[in-house]
Amino acid sequence: MSISYAESMLPRGSLTGKTAIVTGGGTGLGKAMAHEFARLGSNVVIASRKMEVLEETAQEISETYQCSVVPFSLDIRSSDKVQELMDFVIKKFNNIDILVNNAAGNFIVDSLAMSDNAWNSVINIVLNGTWYCSQRAARQMIKQKNGGSILNLATTYATFGGPKTVHSAAAKAGVISMTKSLASEWGKHDIRLNAISPGPILETGAVDALYPDEEKQSEMLKNIPLNRFGTKQEIANLASYLVSDYSKYITGSSFIIDGGRSLSKGM
Repeated sequence: MSISYAESMLPRGSLTGKTAIVTGGGTGLGKAMAHEFARLGSNVVIASRKMEVLEETAQEISETYQCSVVPFSLDIRSSDKVQELMDFVIKKFNNIDILVNNAAGNFIVDSLAMSDNAWNSVINIVLNGTWYCSQRAARQMIKQKNGGSILNLATTYATFGGPKTVHSAAAKAGVISMTKSLASEWGKHDIRLNAISPGPILETGAVDALYPDEEKQSEMLKNIPLNRFGTKQEIANLASYLVSDYSKYITGSSFIIDGGRSLSKGM
């Protein structure tokens, strides 16, 4: 049997009764994961700074699956705003079962030319924002006494390194370490934490910016043993599995999904 790269993995109903928060949920991988969670029956709250984008995505998903998808304007760098998000979700749906820390900030920059503001901008979004959301969500999960799942989006160069990405690599490496540390601490509360490190994924901002034409894409494909880019659905499938009850014995793990690129190139 041949499986399409765009095909969903889990059966409908796999997340019925659960409530998921997806930061950075209006576009790219966040939007793809929100789509999949909704298809599987979850209530979904998508959060980011651009309310117009969030509202459009929420309407699209709600109409597709006849479910409840709610937008929430959030500056993840503010711990107070993060708490407002958690309070909003509890008031709306009464529980928090899933948190996906997908919001990120990144840009290519020569490390010797990088300003302090540029460094702090990425650290505050990626590392601090992930911490604020994780801690506040975990407090609620513990209060509910039924556990939960936190999934963090990392990157391959957080593990293997890469030029002109030191700010993002350092922040994402911190996220991977946070994932493992909190998994060991919060396991007694039945809270699981895992991370995904995607490689080049089609129709995302990173691929569009770094490989905008066929020539650049062809050069990149030479470094990927499977000889293709990944799809957003493949990330959404792995994410949905990791936040579902099918993976109840998986915690503190970091999954690389990059077609083998990190094996051949060291990135």
